Amino acid sequence: MTHLDRLRREALAAPESGIVAIMNYARGREGLIPLWTGEGDLPTPAFISAATATALAAGETFYTWQRGIPELRQAIARYAARLYGIPEVPERFFVTQSGMQAIQIAISAVAGAGDEIVFIGPAWPNFEAALALAGGVPREVSLEWAEAGWQLDLDRLKAAIGPRTKALFVNTPSNPTGWTADEATLRTILDLARAAGIVVIADEIYSRFYYAGRRAPSFHDVMEAEDAILFVNSFSKNWAMTGWRVGWIEAPAVLGDVIENLIQYSSSGVAAFLQRGAIVALDEGESFVDEQVERAHRARDLWTRALAATNRVRVAPPAGAFYSFFAIDGIEDSRAAAFRIVDETGVGLAPGTAFGPAGDGFLRACFHRRIDEVEIAAERLAAWIGRL
Repeated sequence: MTHLDRLRREALAAPESGIVAIMNYARGREGLIPLWTGEGDLPTPAFISAATATALAAGETFYTWQRGIPELRQAIARYAARLYGIPEVPERFFVTQSGMQAIQIAISAVAGAGDEIVFIGPAWPNFEAALALAGGVPREVSLEWAEAGWQLDLDRLKAAIGPRTKALFVNTPSNPTGWTADEATLRTILDLARAAGIVVIADEIYSRFYYAGRRAPSFHDVMEAEDAILFVNSFSKNWAMTGWRVGWIEAPAVLGDVIENLIQYSSSGVAAFLQRGAIVALDEGESFVDEQVERAHRARDLWTRALAATNRVRVAPPAGAFYSFFAIDGIEDSRAAAFRIVDETGVGLAPGTAFGPAGDGFLRACFHRRIDEVEIAAERLAAWIGRL
């Protein structure tokens, strides 16, 4: 018996990240413009880092509240009240070690071996892999490409809900497509969950990166107080804090003891000094968020125009998030294309296959970078397409 023979089937079956594969292949090359991963190029603002440094110097290095320090939970509640016009209820918020852990905890709370969660694809692969590692079964309902962008067939979503379905996982605005549900769609999805007696896991991490208003439509806009919705969110995108690994869950307060236990038995909480920086991000970081979104908006438009001008790319400006998910005429194997593009142009893209079967033939570019870098990357890629 080998070491591998002693491991769980689910662990052995965990897929290699198609994004990490291309990153490991080309990371550090001279002249590379990396558009492959889901983060901007700005470091965390100094006013956020300073608060954390002060707390660290003051000795906030001990075990802390499993649910998050009260001050941060209050700050998240204030932020949500400002953003969604909802009551300020700190008891609904729980601090996690990243948005990814928030997703894992939400999965652990509702699904186990043999249970199904229906999700909308193409999708960030970590959700599906996390569910499979827990022994659950992911059921994908794929968005459909149209000239105006990606669209969801709600009848197909309804048909995917079966007797073993425990939840609907809805990421809007979406990674990687930028698909963003309107209020009518959110209301229909919520009605489906109500009728089936299942939970909605709402990944609204990109809600601020919305190009037609201050925020994207949210389940907060259509829900009732008794609805079974677990919101997962993160400090990573809005405040350039990807490396901090701090997120949160919003859930009915009655679930507090369960969520606290799940945090206890995974990470045992988030470092208190990191939480001090997160408080400042929420309370003082609104202008930084606005600047980030405006920057991404300009980059989105530049990138989309450049690719569309080739007349050989299926591309539409995403309504939300900061990704362009596009297909080049004649390219079927997007994984091979991503490796070829980085070798021949110095532009790092994520292959669509990293986001499930519905991503076959597509590539993802994160355009949340300096406008001059996005312009150079678009020019390089357009020239490469012209040579095909």
